[in-house]
Amino acid sequence: MALKTTDIEYIAHLARLAIDAEAVPHYVRDLSRILEFVEQMNKVDTTGIEPMAHPLEAIQRLRPDEVTEIDQREIFQATAPQIEAGVYLVPKVID
Repeated sequence: MALKTTDIEYIAHLARLAIDAEAVPHYVRDLSRILEFVEQMNKVDTTGIEPMAHPLEAIQRLRPDEVTEIDQREIFQATAPQIEAGVYLVPKVID
């Protein structure tokens, strides 16, 4: 798929990117090559191939979900300037 200069300018506008006029031909060439590569990959027959989340047959070892530390909320909040109902109160920064 060959892109045109107007396509690149439209994409840049949608992405809110400022592109120099001298760089547009380079983007046309490079993005066209990327899209041609994607088209080439789409032509590969993948019937019977199951999608993978990872290329290795690895299983993630998970640890048991157990409490390993004691609750120290009161200790941590003892030095806080303001707390209420167990949460830190902070100044409002956005109206």
